[in-house]
Amino acid sequence: MAAESRVSVWAPDASTLTCLSRDNTARDDTVTRSTMVEGADGWWTGPALAPGTDYAFVIDGTGPLPDPRSPWQPHGVHGFSRTFDAEAFGWTDGGWRGRDARGAVTYELHIGAFTAEGTLDAITRERLRDLARRGIEMIELMPVAAFPGNRGWGYDGVALYAVHEAYGGPAALQRFVDSAHAEGIGVCLDVVYNHLGPDGNYLAHFGPYFTSAHETPWGWAVNLDQPGCRGMREFIIDNALRWFADFHVDALRLDAVHALVDDSPVHLLAELSARTAALAELLGRPLSLVAESDLNEPATITPVGELTAAGAQGLGMTAQWADDVHHALHTYLTGERHGYYVDFGSIETLDKAYREVFVHDGGWSTFRGKPWGAPVPADVDRRRFVVCASNHDQVGNRALGDRPSSRLSPAAQAASLALVLLSPFTPMLFMGEEYGETRPFQFFTDHAEPLGSAVSAGRISEFGGHGWEDLYGGDVVVPDPQAPATFEESRLRLASEGLTATQTAIESWCELVMSTRPLTLDAEAWRRHPVSVTEASPRQLTMAGPVAIHANLSDEPLHIRGPLLGTFGMVEADGDHFVLFPDAVALVNSAAIDAAGCDTAGDMLKEN
Repeated sequence: MAAESRVSVWAPDASTLTCLSRDNTARDDTVTRSTMVEGADGWWTGPALAPGTDYAFVIDGTGPLPDPRSPWQPHGVHGFSRTFDAEAFGWTDGGWRGRDARGAVTYELHIGAFTAEGTLDAITRERLRDLARRGIEMIELMPVAAFPGNRGWGYDGVALYAVHEAYGGPAALQRFVDSAHAEGIGVCLDVVYNHLGPDGNYLAHFGPYFTSAHETPWGWAVNLDQPGCRGMREFIIDNALRWFADFHVDALRLDAVHALVDDSPVHLLAELSARTAALAELLGRPLSLVAESDLNEPATITPVGELTAAGAQGLGMTAQWADDVHHALHTYLTGERHGYYVDFGSIETLDKAYREVFVHDGGWSTFRGKPWGAPVPADVDRRRFVVCASNHDQVGNRALGDRPSSRLSPAAQAASLALVLLSPFTPMLFMGEEYGETRPFQFFTDHAEPLGSAVSAGRISEFGGHGWEDLYGGDVVVPDPQAPATFEESRLRLASEGLTATQTAIESWCELVMSTRPLTLDAEAWRRHPVSVTEASPRQLTMAGPVAIHANLSDEPLHIRGPLLGTFGMVEADGDHFVLFPDAVALVNSAAIDAAGCDTAGDMLKEN
């Protein structure tokens, strides 16, 4: 029988605290009341409870309230918490040496929409083995922290230490990570520390977790630098380290870190970086922190204790998302220019994104109406930047949640996959992208009233602008996020439904592209073949690199030199030259071109 452990809670301003506990296996709901004892630094200690015991707190007469650090919320975010023995699981990954996020082919998925069952256990060893066979090295799970209702994206989580019950709870996450490691796949969790959702958020009852000194798009900021901030800082850091230690997770994707407003001498991210590095040394495997940041600031990935050229303190993140690369690629392929895409779309902008990462690197941002960003030094490892052609934000935050695959030609889809997977960056695919899934991924929620209706109305109002009517060619009917059908329409197609001919071709192409990735993994190969993106003629694109990509998205033929590693669409041989007909893509081994005496991307193109 597992040992009992004492419950504790940080409540520095409380006068009295009572723990209510009950045996969840008993036939009645008899509750035991235990007076908690105040200790040092605002911590209160309660009774020793066996694993699987339901409990809650009453603070100064208010309650019952769930534990801010609840490991399990089987009754929903408003109900009693439940104790969980994280050490009870029989791990089989003792030989797992870890997976560094830098350079790992990452696959972002939503647990609820990935399978018909919508659970962690439904992502079977067979599914994991198939992803590994396709070249996936890291699975990034959208947030698992408990949130209100059953369905949602998870960015309104309120029980940050618990695993959402509809996904299977904490034990299911341990089983999933163990199975992923058995197939050679690392696991990254998307975590949200910049705010908590409004429904089921009881932290303010316990102490100064939030502050009105700063504001975020979601209201009050988390308290990182005001009186009593140590409680919230430890709450976040302990949470991150727990995923690494108790659930064997390999990486964390930190949502919107620009909203972590912290004027402390040591920024929260720098402290988290140092603590994570110490734990990685203890565990003997790499632990990665991947930041999403809107700031275009290289300080995010600059080591702690070092300064950028502009004098900004390094925050020590392992890697960060590079949205400018997505924007440059998406706008070039689609022709879209609305909203924050206004400064993107040209071949010159795409070239700059691939060579310099940030398009907005100190110059003017039209969408923001001011200068933005800072340049990335040339010697910074480009694997520190995660890039994609699709992700949950860029698909789900469109008015209809439509994927690029629903609008792009087959060759444009093929080019997109190659330009991400064979880039100098860390590539990420969004679930279904590997075969050109055309089902939408829409914004969906499951809030109780009146919040549910407010969310629905807000979503409709939000998409009243941004040029969506022009983009879609008429009035836009925004899917109701509260409607169950909105979620059901966002699920991936079932295997029994089969793939279309185009999807089958995209799937085969993705596997071929993956097979050429080893040629791009040598840093010396990138020094010999530095990345650039050019056009021979409008819509005839070449990305130079260890594997050169030629994409003919025009109406005229494109002549290139070989030898070829693979093709998509109609390509005709002409001696040692090749003709790419419209809507075709080819991959060329640049080392072989070297041997033939060609030195530049232009040399790969035959004169017409």
